[in-house]
Amino acid sequence: MDFLIFTISMAALIYGADFIIQQSEKIALHYNISHFVIGATLVAVGTSLPEMAVSMSAAIKGNADIAVANVIGSTIFNISLVLGAVFLVAKKISPDRDLFAKDSAWSLFPILIFILMAIDGKLNAIDGILFLLLMAGYVIFLIGSNQVEQIDEELAKEKFDWKKSIVLLLIGFVFVVVGADFAIDSASNIARTFGISEWVIGLFLIAFGTSLPELTISIKSALKNNADLAIGNIIGSNVANFTMVLGVSSIVSVLNVDLSKNFFDIAAAFIVSLMLVFITANKLYNKSAGIALLVVLALVIQNSLV
Repeated sequence: MDFLIFTISMAALIYGADFIIQQSEKIALHYNISHFVIGATLVAVGTSLPEMAVSMSAAIKGNADIAVANVIGSTIFNISLVLGAVFLVAKKISPDRDLFAKDSAWSLFPILIFILMAIDGKLNAIDGILFLLLMAGYVIFLIGSNQVEQIDEELAKEKFDWKKSIVLLLIGFVFVVVGADFAIDSASNIARTFGISEWVIGLFLIAFGTSLPELTISIKSALKNNADLAIGNIIGSNVANFTMVLGVSSIVSVLNVDLSKNFFDIAAAFIVSLMLVFITANKLYNKSAGIALLVVLALVIQNSLV
């Protein structure tokens, strides 16, 4: 039964991703908003909803480790797995936007501020408010740096109906979030059936499961030669994960953070974020960069299993 649920939930993720990509492109076209900005805001926030649900629930139940580990793990998966997969499957990636000059710093700002906040061993309500202010700053930055790229001619011919787009967009988000939720639960049950420990399930399946929306949407965007939306979704999701997910969770309940105990995972999240900066600086949008990112993911998995 769990295998059937997992298959159906994955199908829901894929169809939901299709709705989100199509309607986001229509909104971008109608309002002259760049694909990157749409990906880094609307799509990114939508695909961060699973992380938000998991971390808030963990914070309310007093399980700070899950709330923080979910965000750290999702950051690692988003860049190493999702971006790595995008580089491997995309035929050609040549973003119209200068990602290094305009956006790469935002892959580092949230984690650097998180480390600074966590030095005292906790994230409190004041930290949460500061995180939300950082998210507001990111949105203001994106609006100010909006640059319209080449548009899809087929979409341009279609008549825009904002009511229809909003409904389909909401349906897409529901499919993605619910699909991710059932995928996590069913995958956890499958893992237990094969005797995998609860700790390993929590460490990998929760972070991986909540990253499924980003993975699905980014790969489908890359296959449709919409690299800007794919990369924008990854950068925006990481910003949203730290600022919104940890921000709201720490306002709900104080989150205890042990930097020394979780040094490797936090360092890995910082390193993949730094790798993203180097990739955009040198325009290494190719399969070699994808392999390098997946190597880091393999090291994280190895460290956690040993």
